[in-house]
Amino acid sequence: MQDLRTIKPPDQCSPSSVLKSHQQACFQDFLSIAQGWSPGPLQRSREVGVYLRHSSVASVHRMSIDKEAPVNLLPKRRKYRLPQSRSYSNVSSTSLLPEVAPKDNGKICMVIDLDETLVHSSFKPISNADFIVPVEIEGTTHQVYVLKRPYVDEFLERMGELYECVLFTASLAKYADPVTDLLDKEGVFRSRLFREACVFHQGCYVKDLSRLGRDLKKTIILDNSPASYIFHPENAVPVQSWFDDMGDTELLSLIPIFEELSYSEDIYASLGQLRAP
Repeated sequence: MQDLRTIKPPDQCSPSSVLKSHQQACFQDFLSIAQGWSPGPLQRSREVGVYLRHSSVASVHRMSIDKEAPVNLLPKRRKYRLPQSRSYSNVSSTSLLPEVAPKDNGKICMVIDLDETLVHSSFKPISNADFIVPVEIEGTTHQVYVLKRPYVDEFLERMGELYECVLFTASLAKYADPVTDLLDKEGVFRSRLFREACVFHQGCYVKDLSRLGRDLKKTIILDNSPASYIFHPENAVPVQSWFDDMGDTELLSLIPIFEELSYSEDIYASLGQLRAP
């Protein structure tokens, strides 16, 4: 594995400027969701969108599926309204996560998404797939071809040193669990949460951070879908969706941001400072 000290983010960007660029790129998606519409991959990349419409696991929750495609492994992204008068700040009495391990005491909890954040999966054969995972759906075994996002190994290795890392995906465990086994061979993720841990809210699977059993002032979520963190947008660091661009440096650019945030006692204040103009 390449030494992180020898890897430089593009253009030597500062953490604050990189975070602002990420948020600007994701802001239009967030506004569209708030207005009741969410752009699919066709709006972000027409060529990739056409490909995904017929073959990708990750597209199942965004687009209508070809009749011969397997059933949904990921949630469908639908129209919904922002919640009007509900508080999501209090920690639930029933926690999704176990007690913090001694080695993670004092660390911030980092909630990390899987599909289109760390990997991209497809039912269509991919010649350069990093993993091929058999998934049984309604008695039939399908091969899922998985691509790893560039620098995902370096990113996870460093995050595991700094944070209590938790995988939280709206995907089904029958797909996401074996993919994570292959992706996270070093055991960076202390816990894994799947679709059943989400809150189904106005047609979307939302990751309610208040149910984790962690102090929200010391909890961060990294996710490509603003719908996933609609209850806690101030805890989020957005990441652009990834499909197959092997020149992508998004995760590499995020490493110095999270190195800086790892010392924070209040992520609301720290993220607010990084977002400030």
